[in-house]
Amino acid sequence: MKKLVTSVLVGLVTLNVLAQTVPGRPKLVVGIVVDQMRTDYIEYLQNYFGERGFRKLMKDGVYMRDVDFKVSDLDAASATAMLYTGAYPSKTGVPSALVYNSESKTLTPALADSKTLGNFTNDSYSPERLRLSTISDEIAIDGNGLGQIYALSADPQQSMIMAGHAGTGALWINNTSGNWATTTWYKPMPGQISARNYSSSLASRIDTMQWKPSISLDKMPGIPRQKTVPFKHTFPKSDRNVYIRFANSPLGNREVTDVAIECIKDMNMGNVGTAVDMLNLGYTLAPFKDVKDGDYRAELTDSYLRLDKELGRLFDAIDHYVGASNAMVWVSSTGYYDDAVIDDRKYRVPGGEFSMKRAQSLINSYLSARHGNAGYVEAFKDGHIYFDHKVLEEKNLDVKEVVADAQSFLAKMSGVSDVYTLNDILSPSTPYEECLRLSIDPKTGGDIIVTFNPGWTVVDDLEYPSISHPVRETAVLTPSFILAPGIEPQTISTAVDATALAPTVAGILRIRSPNGSSHKPLPLKK
Repeated sequence: MKKLVTSVLVGLVTLNVLAQTVPGRPKLVVGIVVDQMRTDYIEYLQNYFGERGFRKLMKDGVYMRDVDFKVSDLDAASATAMLYTGAYPSKTGVPSALVYNSESKTLTPALADSKTLGNFTNDSYSPERLRLSTISDEIAIDGNGLGQIYALSADPQQSMIMAGHAGTGALWINNTSGNWATTTWYKPMPGQISARNYSSSLASRIDTMQWKPSISLDKMPGIPRQKTVPFKHTFPKSDRNVYIRFANSPLGNREVTDVAIECIKDMNMGNVGTAVDMLNLGYTLAPFKDVKDGDYRAELTDSYLRLDKELGRLFDAIDHYVGASNAMVWVSSTGYYDDAVIDDRKYRVPGGEFSMKRAQSLINSYLSARHGNAGYVEAFKDGHIYFDHKVLEEKNLDVKEVVADAQSFLAKMSGVSDVYTLNDILSPSTPYEECLRLSIDPKTGGDIIVTFNPGWTVVDDLEYPSISHPVRETAVLTPSFILAPGIEPQTISTAVDATALAPTVAGILRIRSPNGSSHKPLPLKK
């Protein structure tokens, strides 16, 4: 009997020790996606940062220096979908921000949905076409829908992906009015943010805003000494693109932080009930292309310095209103970097212009000569060529033969690097074809996919006004951070698969991984 009592007491003591050493689940999860954030810039500038932003993440959290997305042609929408679903673009339903619509024969937003109505916007979006569950959805399901789950960013589609299907609200900055907007897919906009649209709207402030260097240019590392005139960007309301320019600047990041702190404070996030709340934020560190001389290094450096301060403000608010021991912060880059600009001809970098209109006309002429007169190409969009399959059926032509003819013809065009058919990609035989297989959704991809030589400029002159996109292949290290109670600070220098991040966050929270995620959680030190 004494042995039994002793065993019970030992068991109770053991359980009590475990209860003291195993941390409880965070009450608030903050997910942050920073578009085009680079590891080298963070490490290069770390001595210029304060103690509460990037340096806190590097010192106190899990610092992953090289997050590998393994796919091509990423943008903020497709990368965010990868991060939140733990799956590749070929599966998420968001292979890019714009996808081809066969009915309108145009590129349309991946999450456009005419069945919903906008609130403070005329745009209609929903996450219905996002095919997989997200980490936000799994948090909502785990909490029986009782938790608050919000997402804030300048981009509507990024906000919806972060909020997921089951989120409370996805909010973004309307690029025509500057108001914070949402959609009827979610619950009504919180009263605090609606009031902000009236009492402190961007429209009422935008004319007074300026972006100038936060420190002297001669103190900024890596800035050419001949560039001594400080930049100054203003945001006049008369500019029809003023809110887009604003959103692409550090001032847009500041606006997101301001609203995020309001949410944490006024909606008592992380302090109501037992369900986990989640706040998702979209920031940008993309090169600010709206510069006069094409050299945006000073602006980019200043963007990092300013975002460091925004992160510090956010972390201070989390500590004050929720408590560091009750919060988990997850930060990730989007895995790509678009620094393409058209170089001045004086540098004599090899290249040229590839006209999509001319290419489409030549393909149709070539195929007409071989198979009879017709308009074979339905559309040429974003490097994808779509054939008119009704024409092919009416002429009783073999689709594979026509596509192969066009492939061999395109491969000989100046500026073209490689030409792949959709069949090539679905049955990959090379590492790059495997990369394309993970990148392209067969439901929206073209019959032919064209890649172009670096140094060339692809001109989409099939639309008006025409759009020019310089081609540049830039591979950079992109980081991610996890700051959570019970997880030891550690630096991971080996490559981490981007699809492992969602299941890792789920593992820390002790919830299910998103339903399309097949990667195991990372074995983090605890």
